Amino acid sequence: MIKKSSLAVLLLGTLLSFPVLSWGQAQDLKTIKLNEPNKMRGLPVMEALSVRASVREWLDKELSLQDLSDLLWAANGINRPDNKKRTASSAQNAQDVDIYVFKKDGVYLYDAANHALVPVVAGDQRSQIGMAPRGGPPSSAPVQLVLVSDASRFGGGTPELKYEWGAIDTGIVSQNIALFCAATGLGTRPRGSIAKDKLKSLLKLKDTQNPFLEHPVGYIK
Repeated sequence: MIKKSSLAVLLLGTLLSFPVLSWGQAQDLKTIKLNEPNKMRGLPVMEALSVRASVREWLDKELSLQDLSDLLWAANGINRPDNKKRTASSAQNAQDVDIYVFKKDGVYLYDAANHALVPVVAGDQRSQIGMAPRGGPPSSAPVQLVLVSDASRFGGGTPELKYEWGAIDTGIVSQNIALFCAATGLGTRPRGSIAKDKLKSLLKLKDTQNPFLEHPVGYIK
């Protein structure tokens, strides 16, 4: 028979092992260096606008590294290296919108300066995005892009204005994503019904960071 003291030690040891395991799993994720964007691909702007539509069904197929690389650069990459300016404009050039990339193996943060994905959380966290009662990732889209605005990057303005600017800047990035997908045959749609509090906790966001939108992206079914 196991003594109470021995049982307590055993249970404590078991509980303590979980954070270590999670940390170890997160360390298994590596920074992903993205390909150089292919700036010659896709439909002309007017044709892309003519076929742009919200998509709700995708093939269960991973995005190629080139497609993912081009998608993120189009969304909010650096298009003028000399002054580090982006494909998406932002109030005060604050560059306040960050893109968190949810994939099957984990969550990554898009590092525009190095055109790379930096690990944030290990494991398939896509089911954490949806707001109850729906929950879960939309359909089988392999990639989910969560757009987060950081109000602390604005040089001035009231908290209300910074929140408004962040929402507008997020919309600009969202439109870049939609147009890129329309021009290249990928499917997406903007989704505002996201579990913001859950995402803030999962991604360890600051009080000034506001998740506004999510874009599922994949090959159209």
